[in-house]
Amino acid sequence: MEEVFNSMTGYLSQIDFLEASGLIFGLLAVYFLIRENIMTWPAGIAYVLVSFVIFGREKLYADFGLHIVFLILNIYGWWFWKNGSTNEEDEVHITKTPKTILVGLWMGSFIGVFVMGFLLSNYTDASLPYWDSSTTVLSLTGMWLTARKKIENWHFWFLVDMLATGIYFYKGIYFYATLYLIYIGMAIMGFMAWKRTMKLQTV
Repeated sequence: MEEVFNSMTGYLSQIDFLEASGLIFGLLAVYFLIRENIMTWPAGIAYVLVSFVIFGREKLYADFGLHIVFLILNIYGWWFWKNGSTNEEDEVHITKTPKTILVGLWMGSFIGVFVMGFLLSNYTDASLPYWDSSTTVLSLTGMWLTARKKIENWHFWFLVDMLATGIYFYKGIYFYATLYLIYIGMAIMGFMAWKRTMKLQTV
């Protein structure tokens, strides 16, 4: 435990402005998402733009490419939440994903994890290729469901946060492990808050 604390305090004492900004915007994006506030999207876009600079600086080109997709999905989510309403209140309601589509998303995600994991394990020196692929692919699925305001997005984020917490603890990146541990709690809170909102929508 002392090692975890020392790692976190050491990181915090050396964190630069960009990393601090990314941390703040990331937490804000999740906070606004829990509250169904459309500000989740500009906060998410700010987080992605900061990440571009960080990943480019660190030459993490795969993460850079992934965040291009995140940027597109954040822009789409912002547009859909603002213009995708089909009800009189002019607000996109939280809905459930049809079972056939949800099964397809899970199957597609698992296939994507194994394909990406295979490529990373055979053609790169990636550490934990299949675990890393899991968080990447499931994040993309979760982001798509978030953009469509589907309650199942929280299932994917919960799983991503659980996996990421374990990965970062295993790799000794204790600050990020603790951050994703916080995200687990936020995912649970988000699911419960959206579930309550769904009940009010049907009243």
